[in-house]
Amino acid sequence: MTVAPEDRAAKVDFTAFRHPVLAVACPTCRVRAGAWCKRPSGHRASDFHSSRKAKADRVCELQGDPPITRTATGWAYAYGEEEDAPPRAPTRQLPLFGEGEVW
Repeated sequence: MTVAPEDRAAKVDFTAFRHPVLAVACPTCRVRAGAWCKRPSGHRASDFHSSRKAKADRVCELQGDPPITRTATGWAYAYGEEEDAPPRAPTRQLPLFGEGEVW
């Protein structure tokens, strides 16, 4: 049985959360991935800790993920090149106003 090395973590999906930074745990306040940062008093912080933002950037770069952009329904990877994008479903062109009909 092979075991994954401890220094190699599972791939993180930054688009699975309400904000990409939530995909990693915070090294400052020690909250788990998916939870908002906390102040020393235990109350919810108004922003993410800078160390958590840096960790999210570092993990994203190490994974080689494309940039992430905001969409109407959440977050998505922004593909810069057409060949990097996932394949699109084929579209069917419908005839307009009787094109091809003979009178």
